[in-house]
Amino acid sequence: MVLKPMFLYLSKNKVLNRGAKRWGLKMGAKQVIAGVTINDAMIAVRELNDKGLVATVDHVGEFITTREEALESADYCLQTLKAISETGVKCNLSLKLTQLGLDVERELCYQNMRKIVGKAEELGNFVRIDMEDSAHCQQTLDLLNELREEFPHSVGTVIQAYLYRASQDVTDLQGVNLRLVKGAYKEPSQIAIQDKKEIDDNYLAIIKQHLLSGSYTAIATHDHMIIDKVKTFCAEEGIPKTQFEFQMLYGFRKELQETIAKEGYTMRVYVPYGTDWYGYYMRRLAERPQNVSFVLRGLLSK
Repeated sequence: MVLKPMFLYLSKNKVLNRGAKRWGLKMGAKQVIAGVTINDAMIAVRELNDKGLVATVDHVGEFITTREEALESADYCLQTLKAISETGVKCNLSLKLTQLGLDVERELCYQNMRKIVGKAEELGNFVRIDMEDSAHCQQTLDLLNELREEFPHSVGTVIQAYLYRASQDVTDLQGVNLRLVKGAYKEPSQIAIQDKKEIDDNYLAIIKQHLLSGSYTAIATHDHMIIDKVKTFCAEEGIPKTQFEFQMLYGFRKELQETIAKEGYTMRVYVPYGTDWYGYYMRRLAERPQNVSFVLRGLLSK
């Protein structure tokens, strides 16, 4: 746990982020980042599809501070949706609102999202709005609700179980395609559960809550005990495999991913790509101390 605050601190370091763009996929990052181009991402997704896995791709980015950067990021999202359609891979799109200008101008972000979700609906695809830190939570949900008035079936978001508000948010979003996660940001005790067991318990509770409401549920975890409990619960409650899916990160627990797919469950892999990979990578290292081994292997391979 000592390492988590350090990696979260490093993830926000703009100097290191700029340096990482020059370094390329080093420090072990190439093991968990699909590449830097859209074509790299499509190749990685095709390889996953060949193993019975589906995917969601994310053009990673941090520190968007100008209108021009937000528009460029939106264009990448549109190009990615086009590439998914043209290649025929089984894949959705994930994105962050701050990449699309939420911290620059809300209306800019909303208009970017309208174009992206509209294109996804036109192509028969789906867009997942990743949840960021608690400061952006309500803004994200408000924008989601606006988008769903126009595109009710083409956009969803993420709920983080460690936030005390999680259960109420799941209630409010009944019928929405949600990805449920434990939570990866460092949040104060006033708004977030700090104890690991309590987080796990709340995570399982909101998973069951959303499933029992009949809503499509994406269970995003590498925790095999949670996965086994969800399988058992769904079997006992008669919840069909078509109502939920499991999700994991690219480069992690590959054998488990393939095993889940072979069991007949939908197994979706979150595939990040792009030159702005540094912040994403640091947060993955913060989540689990075991992930530091990727850094060591990456450095030793040079």
